[in-house]
Amino acid sequence: MEVTVVLEPERTDIRVTIHAPAATPEVEALAARILAEESGRILGFRGAEAVPLDPADILRFYGEEKEVRAQTAAGLYTVRQRLYELEERLAALRFARISHSEIINLKQVKALDLTFTGTIRITLADGTVCWASRRYVKKIKEVLGL
Repeated sequence: MEVTVVLEPERTDIRVTIHAPAATPEVEALAARILAEESGRILGFRGAEAVPLDPADILRFYGEEKEVRAQTAAGLYTVRQRLYELEERLAALRFARISHSEIINLKQVKALDLTFTGTIRITLADGTVCWASRRYVKKIKEVLGL
């Protein structure tokens, strides 16, 4: 792949043009990734289909089978970013890491249950139950103001 940047001081917007011999899944994924990144969305994949996901619609991200999954009310998607990248990118949007392998959208939390063992049982808007590990409980309480 060849990338060329042409600077035009008189322009007021950014234009991206993709030149390719054919409309392949890679070309379509590249175009979708550029559009998703520009809009603040996260690109999710279901097979060869790339879908821009609005962070507000995402319930949680979690690691499974060496991949990162995004769970929404519409279903599961695979994302190409690592959890630490998502954690940094989405911290301002009220996402928080609750364990080594999971990040949740705090705006989608329906209920919290503080247990005697020091963990937190978290119920999300769709009924999914997650558990915050003891290592992250203090940070979660700070974010939620508990």
